[in-house]
Amino acid sequence: MEQTVSVERQRLARKRRAQQLKRWAACERDLQGKKSKAEKRHGSAHGPAHSHTHGPGKHVTFTATVELLEAAARNDLEEVRYLLENSVSPDLCNQDGLTALHQCCIDDHEDMLKVLLDGGASVNVRDREQWTPLHAAATCGYTGLVRTLIQQGADLLAVNSDGNMPYDLCEDDLVLDIIEASMANHGITQAMINERRAALEQRMLGDIQTLLRDGEDVNQQDSQGATLLHVAAAHGLLQAAELLLQGGGRTEIQDRDGWQPLHAAACWGQVHVAELLVSHGASLNARTWLDETAIDLCEDEQFRAVLLDLKHKRDVIMRSQLRHTTPLCRRSSSTGSRG
Repeated sequence: MEQTVSVERQRLARKRRAQQLKRWAACERDLQGKKSKAEKRHGSAHGPAHSHTHGPGKHVTFTATVELLEAAARNDLEEVRYLLENSVSPDLCNQDGLTALHQCCIDDHEDMLKVLLDGGASVNVRDREQWTPLHAAATCGYTGLVRTLIQQGADLLAVNSDGNMPYDLCEDDLVLDIIEASMANHGITQAMINERRAALEQRMLGDIQTLLRDGEDVNQQDSQGATLLHVAAAHGLLQAAELLLQGGGRTEIQDRDGWQPLHAAACWGQVHVAELLVSHGASLNARTWLDETAIDLCEDEQFRAVLLDLKHKRDVIMRSQLRHTTPLCRRSSSTGSRG
């Protein structure tokens, strides 16, 4: 079955991003009120510090990162220009990789975007989830920002950690038309798109091979409880999934939402990975914290039929094993009593 980007996949990606941005906003508020007081007055690893006077003899020191992101969030063009003119890097980021350029693409601050780009901001800077500013602007449907980013050389084929390119995340028809027209103008073909998506698996294969060579556990979980097998399953990375399973990858590990790798494969329509996981013992009866099975999460009817067929075959095998196991136990018990 050819892999396609489903409506549900886009919806969930946007929902997760909205939750992430909400956390970032709360984090930035905390940084302004608390973290700044704990920073050293003479600079930090996040960039040079700047001192602000608040009343006679009172000084509060903020890192350049906090100042730049906070000013960008307020759309304070004068403050951002001042910081950039005083050698503050426009690409400074917080612990989640969020830069001022990401922030203005989230907030639809077109003038701020131009100030940052004129100040040397990298148009293709990535956060920890590999989102570029174009991903953010495309997701939010901001036509002006999308046009400007593309004019400034934004990578139309940038792939984030969910396996999505900017055009995958568009809900707004006009924004989608702008991006697709630009892709056509740049001579981008489906083969080029497929090649770029495949690069994700090649990088992951290299990472897995390094882990196995170093004797590391391939079942390590990230902050969301996901393992590499969850990632491979969601992205349809069949070779990576095979290598992980051969190296001890476990199919029953749940993330923070109670999802096992098979749930991820079913949700994203990754039929071949799902078949591989089931063949390695993944349970089609396992449920998430919302009481959903992999079949419940499957949107595609053909894929659902495949999963139902796999479940039927697995149930037949289990019943057959049960029939053979139980009489053997009885015979053993009977023989023992006669002895």
